[in-house]
Amino acid sequence: MLLGSQLRRLRESRGITRERAGYSIRASESKISRMELGRVSFKTRDVEDLLTLYGISDEAERTSLLSLAKEANVAGWWHSYSDVLPSWFPTYVGLEGAAALIRSYEVQFVHGLLQTEAYAHAVVARGMKGASAADIERRVALRLERQKYLVSENAPDFHVVLDEAALRRPYGDRGVMRGQLQHLIDVSQRSNVRLQVMPFSFGGHAGESGAFTVLSFPESDLSDVVYLEQLTSALYLDKREDVTQYEKAMKQLQDDSPGPDESRDLLRGLLQLS
Repeated sequence: MLLGSQLRRLRESRGITRERAGYSIRASESKISRMELGRVSFKTRDVEDLLTLYGISDEAERTSLLSLAKEANVAGWWHSYSDVLPSWFPTYVGLEGAAALIRSYEVQFVHGLLQTEAYAHAVVARGMKGASAADIERRVALRLERQKYLVSENAPDFHVVLDEAALRRPYGDRGVMRGQLQHLIDVSQRSNVRLQVMPFSFGGHAGESGAFTVLSFPESDLSDVVYLEQLTSALYLDKREDVTQYEKAMKQLQDDSPGPDESRDLLRGLLQLS
């Protein structure tokens, strides 16, 4: 996905059509489209030829992009869970694992990176009605595996705004919700986690379009990606004008929500009420 986005951006900035790009690597226009969407593996020769066509002669830039091609062809750990994942989600897991900064707004439930095992089980079971117990357990196991990002050596900064609705909507029994609230209080004190709660009392706010995530990467030449999950698919937006709108919405949500300390107090208040 990262490399595909870069290749598309380079092609469009040079005014080169997919047909012409495909011709340069002895392939079809649809092959270029699939490459740019990250839906096929990348041959080093093809990437080299495209970079030449796009006028990328700087050796450092070429090396950086070619290394992305090699990484894209290595199956991530999450591929072993592909049998229980929707087709669009492995791409997100890969992007999430490569991000240096993750900014997210959630309204339906607690973000997956912050869910307890019991809460995650309740959420997955609700979303996978009819699935076997084994498949539900595997999906929960993937979610817990993703959470290791937050405590890894190269952990990303994670800035999340949770709508109060996500905290009041019960998943599981009273004990599950109490455990989840306490976990949020605990994890919010990590140095790389900034957790804020958007309270009902604020009224209408910048998250009116629903949940979204903005992923930023350590490589300065890689653009941010906005992830929007839908019922049967997902959107990955990386055009600057789209990303800017979501970044503005995220900043507004952060500005309008109580800060991390006050948000922890809100969580403690909800815990006492639960």
